[in-house]
Amino acid sequence: MDSTLARRMLAASTEITKAALAEEDPGAVLPLVVRRAAALAEADLGLVMVRDEQDNLTVEASCVGPHAPEPLTDPVGSVLSPHSAASHVAHGGVPVVVDDLIDDPMTAPYVPWALRVYGPFAVAPFGTNERKLGALAVYRRRGAEPFTRVTVDLLTSFAAQAGLALVLAEGSTARQRIAVYQERERIARDLHDVIVQRLYAAGVQLNVLDRRVASELAPSDAKRLTEITDQIDQTIAEVRATVRTLTSSDPQQQPAHAPALADSLRSEVRIAGELLGKSPDLELVGDLDDVPVAVADHARAALREALSNVVRHSGARTVSVRVRRGYTGLLLQVTDDGCGIPRDVTKRGLRNMAERATAAGGSCTIDSSPDSGSTITWEVPLSGD
Repeated sequence: MDSTLARRMLAASTEITKAALAEEDPGAVLPLVVRRAAALAEADLGLVMVRDEQDNLTVEASCVGPHAPEPLTDPVGSVLSPHSAASHVAHGGVPVVVDDLIDDPMTAPYVPWALRVYGPFAVAPFGTNERKLGALAVYRRRGAEPFTRVTVDLLTSFAAQAGLALVLAEGSTARQRIAVYQERERIARDLHDVIVQRLYAAGVQLNVLDRRVASELAPSDAKRLTEITDQIDQTIAEVRATVRTLTSSDPQQQPAHAPALADSLRSEVRIAGELLGKSPDLELVGDLDDVPVAVADHARAALREALSNVVRHSGARTVSVRVRRGYTGLLLQVTDDGCGIPRDVTKRGLRNMAERATAAGGSCTIDSSPDSGSTITWEVPLSGD
């Protein structure tokens, strides 16, 4: 390879590497790869073909030169025969070159109708020995000069360099994503363990203050104090929603299970205990590791609402929390010996619990009395139980 060709290939490979590392999805660089390949090989058509999870080879990007014959159909999206030359190259790693697609027995049986206007053909492996991404092919119109050995070597070297750049970029992108997820989890922990707890405590103190001075406040001031408490509740809900988003690698696709449910229930009980001055009794029965994420999220929120109600309104001396995973589903029960649920308090939290139970196909019942305290029973079915 002469120095001019070497410089051109180096420049093209460097451009591909920079572009791949700059993209969040290295696969977005494939159109640039095929354009540079076609230019280096002085080809009328370039195709980059990538292997999928089923090991099929699919055309992902194409480049048509200015002097190419009118294309019959767009080859992008076409799945190649496993017996085609490109498929053999993608798996075997050895480049192939023929003078005419239609006449050569190696390629003739597998030429798609859209490519029968081309003659000279060369295809090189795309990727590395450890990570075979696919194949990079170039074509010239029928009757044009065949590809020389020098051109094939140039194409092979470029395909290897470009493939290596994409493999490295995929690794770099994965490491960057891991770093981002770790930072998101740290922020989520700080929000949950510090910000939410402080807001929660502020809301409880406002409730206590409200009960102590209710008779001394003008109606407008009492209303304003209630509104402030409601705003704190709403802020807590929004922060917790943000925490759920931050701790999900893909907010649109939740994982299948919630292995941390038991730990998060213990955390909710611990926070309530700090505000009550005495930790509630907690009983966990059954395996909670495989509770589906959607149900686990509902259960966490339901426990928060129930404990929030106890902390703010009950004046209870003892509180017990029981969570049982059984054959019929998931049961959450919170019992206290307080004054019951006052008639004049907002019922939004209790409505939220009932709505979450209904959304999960279950039910929520509340037994409350000034003499015996309150028992909230929240129960939902689990698929497969």
